[in-house]
Amino acid sequence: MNQDIKKLIERKGPLAENEVKDLMRSFGIRTTNYKVVNKLEDLENLGLKFPVALKVCSSKILHKTDVGGVKLDIKDIDELKTIFKEFKEKFPKEDFLVDQMEEKGVEIIVGLVQDPTFGLSIMCGIGGVYTELYKDVTFRVVPIDRYDAEQMIDEIKGKQLLEGFRNIPADKQLVVDLLLKVSKIGQELDEHVDQMDLNPVFVYGDDLCVVDAKLILK
Repeated sequence: MNQDIKKLIERKGPLAENEVKDLMRSFGIRTTNYKVVNKLEDLENLGLKFPVALKVCSSKILHKTDVGGVKLDIKDIDELKTIFKEFKEKFPKEDFLVDQMEEKGVEIIVGLVQDPTFGLSIMCGIGGVYTELYKDVTFRVVPIDRYDAEQMIDEIKGKQLLEGFRNIPADKQLVVDLLLKVSKIGQELDEHVDQMDLNPVFVYGDDLCVVDAKLILK
């Protein structure tokens, strides 16, 4: 674990989205490509492909959508500059994340939570905006092995989405590998993590990508 990540996890409370994604990358988990910006001039030479999303990027704002802090499918630099100016007026003291949009895949949620009885547990389920509606999730105590990860997926009602349902390309084994990596994060950071949500994670036929990520430190 590099020094920047070690400093990061010594903090308390929520992290900003870019910080969580930096942590995911340090454990070999792919995330969206992004750049943190603070002023209009930062939008030049982004090095990202359009369309992009613009998000308020702050450890103080966990639920960005609820406060109007997310704009998706921005088509070009002119539109990005216009929306950035609006966001800057709305959130004058915050940084912003320009996030390269990813093609939609099967949406899952993977996370960690401190259970008062069992301790740090890993969670997996069908993700996206319907997570709270369907509550199609399963849990195990950290650490897990490959058999545990496979069993977790088998317990999800929507598991067919990861098994070629209606020829939708999604590789279940990629989710197994992701669960093992998240379990490793849980093992290494057990004394620091209160709660972590990767939601949604887009799963494809040959890859997956963490689109949004939250982490609260004890």
